[in-house]
Amino acid sequence: MAQRLIVIGGDAAGMSAASQARRRRDRGDLEIIVFERGHFTSYSACGIPYWISGLVPGPEALIARTPETFRTEYAMDVRMRHEVTAIDLERREVVARDLKGAGEVRERFDDLMYATGAVPVKPPWAITDAGGVFGMQTLDDGAALRDWLDADPQPRRAVVVGGGYIGVEIAEALIQRGLSVTLVEAGEQPMSTVDSDMGELVAEAMRGLGITIRGSLPVTGLEERDGRVSAVVTAEGPIPTDVVVMGLGVRPNTALAEAAGLPLGPTGAIRVDRRMRVPGHPGVWAAGDCVETLHRVSGLPVHVPLGTHANKQGRVAGINIGGGYATFTGVIGTAVTKVCDLEVGRTGLRERDATAAGFEFVSVIAESTNRAGYYPGARPMTVKLIAERPSGRLLGAQIVGWSEAAKRIDSLAVALWNGMTVDDMTQLDLGYAPPYAPVWDPVLIAARKAVDALAALDR
Repeated sequence: MAQRLIVIGGDAAGMSAASQARRRRDRGDLEIIVFERGHFTSYSACGIPYWISGLVPGPEALIARTPETFRTEYAMDVRMRHEVTAIDLERREVVARDLKGAGEVRERFDDLMYATGAVPVKPPWAITDAGGVFGMQTLDDGAALRDWLDADPQPRRAVVVGGGYIGVEIAEALIQRGLSVTLVEAGEQPMSTVDSDMGELVAEAMRGLGITIRGSLPVTGLEERDGRVSAVVTAEGPIPTDVVVMGLGVRPNTALAEAAGLPLGPTGAIRVDRRMRVPGHPGVWAAGDCVETLHRVSGLPVHVPLGTHANKQGRVAGINIGGGYATFTGVIGTAVTKVCDLEVGRTGLRERDATAAGFEFVSVIAESTNRAGYYPGARPMTVKLIAERPSGRLLGAQIVGWSEAAKRIDSLAVALWNGMTVDDMTQLDLGYAPPYAPVWDPVLIAARKAVDALAALDR
């Protein structure tokens, strides 16, 4: 009898694992069953804001592989609209409910791939039957918001609650759709993924787009009229709206795992080893937004839900399930986004992260331009570096600027990954031509400034 792999979750981590396992073992050796509660497999959730705005024409553009592709080309039994409701580790079975109403099924497994992803943070005040209130986690969420925006009466006002990546990107998308947009943030300003001095640059750009930012303002409730949301309630009074999008972040989707007795780490996500195995449970694997991983700079466990990590972790798990050997060695928190033409990148630790991890450090900010100053289209760029004292080892970096800004974070991420010092970085052989950089790249200018700051402290 063929061994059986059951995969819970049909997006990035789950289908990467299933695909890698299939490449190494044919159907006669390994049977693969995938349970997915949604309508889509292997799609780009990161592209949803660009579908909302109209920049991406339709959901098909965001789908890498359909369920039928996995069935016919990868010989997988992909069961859509099936929600796994229980895991029996002792009997090595899962119980799944057919959401189309065809009842319940129970399937055995030899290997179990847990890839349930994350779920949006939803405070009690956001639990409502009123129309016009949306999370933004799945392609189904994006479809529901698109339908609401296109329906009569068409919304004219929107409130986005939360100023993280999704909140900022959805606020931009709604502005491009012609709505009046207010972003409400409990913190002082949006983009808490960067330090406050860099976040203020993002806030300025958002205001320049016409987005109203209400900072330091927790939301306490919603008002509705005729079954539709009509206002967001705050301590400073209600904010009238026709649509609300929640952007309060996500938490690991671990309810099934916890009920089954799988171990959770300090972040609340599932603990795994470098091969994506769940400790103490042979044949049980987990990957993606539901697991925690090692931060290579701080040395602490972290939960960083990004599609890049999910795909890599799923690939590692699938190689190991298929009989190979692979490891996932951790993350450094590299991420990029944009607000219209303003680009934002970060990697490694913020100042508060470095403090919490016990580092002594210096931080510097360097102002430069994205191109040679005399070249048409030269625009400002701000680079911030955080370096350990006294070693000078790079601990983190942030960039805010216009075109050619965000992807510069990649060179800093490579330096960080490899433990380089800011002194090492001053000698980096980076590409130069007037259309792409000044003769001294902004990264090099920031590295030199950090070296000088360290030297001044050591005098």
